[in-house]
Amino acid sequence: MTARRPLVWAAVAGAALAAVLMGPAVSPALGQGTAATPAPTPAAPATPTRAATPSAPASTAGTSGADTSAPTKPPFVNICPPPVPAGSITAYVGLCWAASTDDVGVTGYEVYRLDDGGFVLAASPAGTSTVMSNGLVYGHDYTYYIVAKDAAGNVSEPSVLVTTTAVTGARPTATPSPTGDTTSPTAPTGLRPDCVYDIPGTSFCWDASTDNVGVTGYDIYRQTATGYIKVGSRSASSTWFYETGLVTGRSYTYFVVARDAAGNISRPSGLVTALARQGFPTYSPSPTPTSSPSPSPSVSPSPSASPASACAVTYSATSWNTGFTATVTITNIGGAAIDGWTLRFAFPAPGQKVTSGWSATWLQSGADVSATALSWNARIAPGASVQIGFNGSHTGVNPAPGAFTLNGARCAAV
Repeated sequence: MTARRPLVWAAVAGAALAAVLMGPAVSPALGQGTAATPAPTPAAPATPTRAATPSAPASTAGTSGADTSAPTKPPFVNICPPPVPAGSITAYVGLCWAASTDDVGVTGYEVYRLDDGGFVLAASPAGTSTVMSNGLVYGHDYTYYIVAKDAAGNVSEPSVLVTTTAVTGARPTATPSPTGDTTSPTAPTGLRPDCVYDIPGTSFCWDASTDNVGVTGYDIYRQTATGYIKVGSRSASSTWFYETGLVTGRSYTYFVVARDAAGNISRPSGLVTALARQGFPTYSPSPTPTSSPSPSPSVSPSPSASPASACAVTYSATSWNTGFTATVTITNIGGAAIDGWTLRFAFPAPGQKVTSGWSATWLQSGADVSATALSWNARIAPGASVQIGFNGSHTGVNPAPGAFTLNGARCAAV
């Protein structure tokens, strides 16, 4: 993208600017006027890369040690574009905000903009307003947050997220029309936690976004003590996310944006807070799980085994990068009930592995995988189905298994 000439704007005093320009606060999700609400308590220490801050002074008046108190976060942020004279500025965004406070003194602010790869530092004003033009495209939406800093290098929590459209300002010539696809996808909605089972960490789902051309994927961001970091991406068809390696029992806050092939990014979703858990489900495995993992394919069926072709199996998987989630549906197409079952199959590609599963006791030895019924789903009546699933990893290719057996009898693959 062609870099635009940055605009240097000398703002009037912050108080005067706020009195003239500020309206109601902007909501984090939709950019509508609402009262500002406190951000949830952040949970992780990671922060975006920041510009260097001044060194802490040798001594601080009124204190006996180093200054470790962070400023308060900017309580609200408004879209406040000032008049712009005619010139070469083709797109800009203006923001202003209420001042933060600090026990010693706020020395400035940092404004971060959401780009394809995450948040980047867009401006470092000393006062409570800024105008930004570098790298912006007229008609595109951009999302920002602001933090305050002090002389000791302490950084506040992030402000609310605010999204605005790059404009051209006051100029005597006709306003240019945007070129190409400048329509952003709709923001993801309906975020809900704890929808991916048997995950030792956090999980949440959302309703799909729409776009005039097509949504190509989603990016997920987690709130930290001083900002938001990108923690993952999902394909357009995968409207769920989970994160492992977290502290069990701690809450984490996220938001999601949708993107399209032209690089347009949606407005951020609302925030969702998920509790890091040990995993689901809480059902206990059957009392004799050691009877199922026999590696020999010649083991005789149990007395309650179904005859050949008395079962049908449907296998579907959603893949990304080096991971995938698989759903397996077992249907009893015979005339007798199946009381107790073990499903077996073999992965066709090296590197395919089961990492966690649900609704069955999952075991893997080499390429061979078995799933044994739990006490609550061991019986499959004629014509009934049981759905189980697992999360897995792969090394670049993820073909579906070609054959399945249930209690030693081959099932029809559908």
